[in-house]
Amino acid sequence: MCGIIGYIGDRKACEVIVKGLKRLEYRGYDSAGVVTGDGSSLDIRKGAGRIDDLAKRLRFLDMKGTRGIGHTRWATHGVPNDTNAHPHTDCTGRIVLVHNGIIENFAELREELSRKGHVFRSDTDTEAIAHLIEEELKSSDDFEGAMRRALKKLKGSFALAIVYADEPDRLYFVRNESPLVLGIGNGEMFAASDVPAFLEYTNKVVFLDDGEYAVVTKDSWVVKRLDTGEPVEKEVHEISWTLDMAEKAGFPHFMLKEIYEQPRAIRDAIHGNRETIGRVAREIANYDRVIFVAMGTSYHAAIAGKYLFQKLAKKIPIVEEASEFRYEFEDLIDENTLLIAITQSGETADTLAAMKLAKRRGAKVLAIVNVVGSMATRIADLTIYTHAGPEIGVAATKTYTTQLTVLTMLAIETAAVLGTVPLERLESLRRALLSVPEFVEKVLELDGSLAELAEELKDKRDFFYIGRGIGVPTALEGALKLKEISYIHAEGLSAGELKHGPLALLEDGVPVVAIAPDGRLFDKMVSNIEESKARGAMIIGLSNRGELSKVADVFIQTPDVDELLSPIVYVVPLQLLAYHLSVLRGNDPDKPRNLAKSVTVE
Repeated sequence: MCGIIGYIGDRKACEVIVKGLKRLEYRGYDSAGVVTGDGSSLDIRKGAGRIDDLAKRLRFLDMKGTRGIGHTRWATHGVPNDTNAHPHTDCTGRIVLVHNGIIENFAELREELSRKGHVFRSDTDTEAIAHLIEEELKSSDDFEGAMRRALKKLKGSFALAIVYADEPDRLYFVRNESPLVLGIGNGEMFAASDVPAFLEYTNKVVFLDDGEYAVVTKDSWVVKRLDTGEPVEKEVHEISWTLDMAEKAGFPHFMLKEIYEQPRAIRDAIHGNRETIGRVAREIANYDRVIFVAMGTSYHAAIAGKYLFQKLAKKIPIVEEASEFRYEFEDLIDENTLLIAITQSGETADTLAAMKLAKRRGAKVLAIVNVVGSMATRIADLTIYTHAGPEIGVAATKTYTTQLTVLTMLAIETAAVLGTVPLERLESLRRALLSVPEFVEKVLELDGSLAELAEELKDKRDFFYIGRGIGVPTALEGALKLKEISYIHAEGLSAGELKHGPLALLEDGVPVVAIAPDGRLFDKMVSNIEESKARGAMIIGLSNRGELSKVADVFIQTPDVDELLSPIVYVVPLQLLAYHLSVLRGNDPDKPRNLAKSVTVE
């Protein structure tokens, strides 16, 4: 995943672009570059490193011109270095572009273009695009037509921002399976991979769909189909997010800010979906075959969703990683299938591919997503937004708890439609769910003690997270958070699985984090904790039952929340613990190494 920003207007383009790149750095941070235009003259500066360092070293803010594009990179082809940083050019240096995505047939294109005399300077797949447009321009002076012909030869995913030196009054933006959105200003236009990049200047946006491109001047914009060049009518959306929502608001890191935003986000998820949930639940009730697909943190939400649907709606959904789904389930999907795709960005490549396969096979597709106008929302038959707001930190926090909130509401209302659970029980859960934001606020009061616990644990090499029943996805997510940002080895698993192998890894002082809400599996969970303790493990127990303090070395008292709602509450102290361990070990929790916010390529 990479970040793209473009601007044309009367402002100094470099200032808009550098600000946008800083807000997009979560999308990629191994290198960056900017090109600005002053008339037909182009200035290109790029290099490996973080935006702030590059801005000083390369003097981005000295660049002249009122139009330009910028890029922050997360490498997919070619190691991170100055040469492979974007932008890339053709042989003439007149065509300059930046790219997010992967060109699958770049090797054959590169070979063909090299035979025709094109000289490549980088190891990237992106550079082939610039040379391909150059080659098409040899047979025509029409840049737009040459661009369209060239791009139709590409296989793969791409979002592109393109500057052509001979057209100093316009920019081109193209989308195919990688996100790109236009910002509509007054006498100025913007484009970016994500809205916060230009939200300081405008909240009016146009979402490009796959196979579309935009031709933009400072006073006009038009979106066209890539295959035909015909104009497409597009709706202008007004984004309700404020710029402050995309800033740190005084917190040292975005991740911590977003952890603290969870009470508000959960409330918004509840109140923003009251009507939608009931309508979707009536649709779900018609299907016996329900399949959840997701990746990463969203996959853990799907596991929790499976448990909720089994308990309440008496349905037995299948949960599958989206990356495996289309290779294992193609022959099992038909019009009697409901696919529920969970993706915070709405742009996760594997999840989108699973959704497209399901649609081809006649299935109904529901998307649970955070980003309005994202690709998942346009593929899906039904969409539920999580209303978490922008999440800048790479490690998902508030998008996870809002996914859990939506899934809980959906399971409750599906059970109401089917009559599988007594109404008084459902009404009790509805009331309890309204109190969950307050429970999360209480858990956030544990931040100080969790920071102290992190001091004690910072030199540990291995962690185990265990749970039973609906506690399992919390164990999985807790372990993932620790791995993602602290780089400590961690395993999340069912506590019942301990004696089938993992107990061999326990020794004196190894932390075992036990998720043990009150419920029918509590006593069994205590037995599994005792097994671990007998092997010398350090037990960190989370429970609303005080008796767990008798067996835990560290006891974290949680609010007295219903077991079915516990995943939303119990994951918060695990997020905080991972955060503090990351900071204590000298890491940047907002930018974990080797990871990106949205995996938009396979």
